[in-house]
Order: sequence, then C-alpha cells, then structure tokens
Amino acid sequence: MLFFQKEIQLKPFSRGYHLITEIIENAIPELSKIKIGQLQVFIKHTSASLTINENADPTVRQDFESHINIMIPENMPYYKHDYEGADDMPAHIKASMLGVSVQIPITDGSLNLGVWQGVYLGEHRDYGGSRKLVLTLFGN
Repeated sequence: MLFFQKEIQLKPFSRGYHLITEIIENAIPELSKIKIGQLQVFIKHTSASLTINENADPTVRQDFESHINIMIPENMPYYKHDYEGADDMPAHIKASMLGVSVQIPITDGSLNLGVWQGVYLGEHRDYGGSRKLVLTLFGN
C-alpha cells in the first residue's frame, strides 16, 4: 500500500462556494500511482468547509450561499462569539454543518467522482484569507 500526504495553501477566495477539484488534482500528481484507493481532503480551519456537489452550473453554488445564509443568519442576538465580526459565529456553524473533510475514491489514477460532482470550498467569512488543506492519498 502506498501513502502520500501533503499540505497545500489555497489563495484567498471570496465568501461563497468555489470549485477546487482541479486545484486538488494538480496538487497531488501521485494520484496516477494509485489503481484503487482513497483521497481524504481536510481543511485546517473552523470557518470554512468542504463538500461535494454540482460541478457544472454555477447557480447551484450561488443557491448554496443564499440558502445557508437564511438557515444561519448573522447578527443573531443570542450569539456570544462575535468579537471577530458578524460573520464569525455563523461561519463556525456553517463549517460544522457542512464538514471539514471529504473522502473520494480513487480508481485507475483518477478521482472517481460522478459526472456532475466537484469538490467545493465553502468560504463562510467575508475576509477568510488563504486556507490550508491536508491531502492524504492511499491505496495500491
């Protein structure tokens, strides 16, 4: 069994949902060495998330942002953790709801995603800055 792990730093993204599948694939060329395996992508932050969803129509990502902002609004009077701004506590809740990692099967040296699937970075802060991902690849 082969194991590879690397940490990458993403450029800062604006608030919203962004396809990062290609960034991940380009960052770990060792994918080509794995016939059958898994790639775990983990984000080292508490106010951004990872998920897998629609990779073709950008309005899906816009709808994700619109809907989650209704579900988890800013400036709620019961938020205590607000010293980093109105988007801070909602960002933590969004990240916990969506998750901080995804697992993707590897088949014949490629991510085995569905035709319409891509990996999203959910940037939940107005000015989140660059984000770090840990990519852990294993398999035969």
